[in-house]
Amino acid sequence: MASSESIAKRWRELHGEHSWDGLLDPLHIDLRKSIISYGELAEATYDGFNTERRSPHIGACMYGYDDLLHISGAAAAGHYKVTKFIYATSSLPLPDAFLLLPLAALKDVWCRESNFMGYVAVATDEGVAALGRRDIVVAWRGTVRPLEWTNDLDVTPVPAAPVLGSSFGENPFALVHRGFLSLYTSSNANSKFNQTSARDQVLEEVRRLVELYKDEDTSITITGHSLGAALSTLNAVDIVANGANKPASNSSKPPCPVTAMVFACPHVGNNFFRSAFRSFRDLKSLHVKNFGDIVPNVPALAYVDVAVQLPINTSNSPYLHWPLMSMSLHNLELYLHGVAGEQGSAGGFKLEVERELALVNKSADVLKDEYPVPASWWVLQHKGMVKNDDGQWELKDFKHI
Repeated sequence: MASSESIAKRWRELHGEHSWDGLLDPLHIDLRKSIISYGELAEATYDGFNTERRSPHIGACMYGYDDLLHISGAAAAGHYKVTKFIYATSSLPLPDAFLLLPLAALKDVWCRESNFMGYVAVATDEGVAALGRRDIVVAWRGTVRPLEWTNDLDVTPVPAAPVLGSSFGENPFALVHRGFLSLYTSSNANSKFNQTSARDQVLEEVRRLVELYKDEDTSITITGHSLGAALSTLNAVDIVANGANKPASNSSKPPCPVTAMVFACPHVGNNFFRSAFRSFRDLKSLHVKNFGDIVPNVPALAYVDVAVQLPINTSNSPYLHWPLMSMSLHNLELYLHGVAGEQGSAGGFKLEVERELALVNKSADVLKDEYPVPASWWVLQHKGMVKNDDGQWELKDFKHI
């Protein structure tokens, strides 16, 4: 993970204490590194997600707490430990881009109602030394079929009361996207993974960690891409509005700061929701938006962005072939490439952070042909098929935790 001495010393500023004033254009090197690090933690939610339709473990995470960050290749893996997986369901019919459910013919499936939707992690002692505080991270998974959902989801506005808590009384016209809210707040008595909602799972774990480290400097960072960015937005304001960023047993200690670092975030709520979101002193959000990506602009209607915006333009990168499809412009690894090289109003593109070019093709086909990197090269070896002790091939794509 990016862990220079300056990051540890100025973490509050990088975390948005002054709304990143003076850090975005030109993009400060420490902020670049920090954004990329959180982006890689969000990428891990994709890398661990089981999308194989013929697997009884479709919709689950393929790895355990100790494996996920290391296997995904996140540079911050040694600075965080995963403490909880998040599972989500919905009371609304959602497209496969949101939830992948097992085929009816499959037997002994791990779950028929829920999906792995992310995780909670906390900084290790090594991470504290590098980061300057005990950082609690919540990472949310994005859509598995990018853009599919933009024309296939009920965007009905509903009251934001569940995430605004008592402050909803001051913002009675704050409305949010019903599909996103359903995924965040739904539970299912038939699912052992979602007898409580994704929301309740996260709030319980965040409260536990805040209490556990109440005598230390702490921060909470919520990160996600696409759908995961929308869930991050709801989660971040929920944590602050309902006091989960303050230890229950120490009333004298101020709440810790909460920051959403989001990528390609669709619009979550209306103008009144934005006003409510921005009214919380301890809450900040930075939104990285790639030029040409349509997802950060939908749904239109009365929905708006709530965050401080960091525009990037990957079309300036000399390493990519053009033109790119909309799906490619939405890719998270391409976003991180853009953050590494964006030059803002100065124009052009220069990689300020050393990050392997091969990662840009991890799940896409955007590098020029002169670079010997196959398209979408991140694949599970033999699609999870391994030989057992009897020498027979069997599917091993799930780790019980």
